[in-house]
Amino acid sequence: MPNQFTHPVTDEDRAKVRELHAQGLSRNEIARRTGRGQRTVSYMAQQMGLVFDCTRTEEATRHRAAQLAERRAILAEALHDDAERLTEQLWEPAIVHSFGGKDNTFERRELPEPPADAKKNLMAAAGMAIDRSLRLLPPVAEDGAEQARSVVGQLMTGLADVYREQQARAAAADEGAGDAP
Repeated sequence: MPNQFTHPVTDEDRAKVRELHAQGLSRNEIARRTGRGQRTVSYMAQQMGLVFDCTRTEEATRHRAAQLAERRAILAEALHDDAERLTEQLWEPAIVHSFGGKDNTFERRELPEPPADAKKNLMAAAGMAIDRSLRLLPPVAEDGAEQARSVVGQLMTGLADVYREQQARAAAADEGAGDAP
């Protein structure tokens, strides 16, 4: 594709961009038809005071954002499922094995539940899955919880005001008592 250094922009190029723009073509389509880069077409259009219609791009961007949000929700759900499967393994029978001894023998044993170190690893993996899930799709605060926090905050502010008033009255009473003979 030619660039501005090897193939300078000509008046003919500008006229072609103006003509294609008047036909309602997009910047990308004009770039394809003229053999110019998208940035060059944008720059020429800007210099000529031409503006491209961005509604299709905005709509496509909103659509793509919605698709990505749906994929994040699906992935978050899958991570929650993984965490549940991992925590279920904490209390299921487990097979442990090892190599060892002077003959480097393989030993295998079934236990009623995994040993402590395996449980620790299962819990860590489940915690990571939950954490990633919550980062992908944070929980939505319920109106009641926010309202309760607001009420508690107002109550605490009111109690602090009452406490300060009581302290001020006590201080005033102490000053008045000190003046008596």
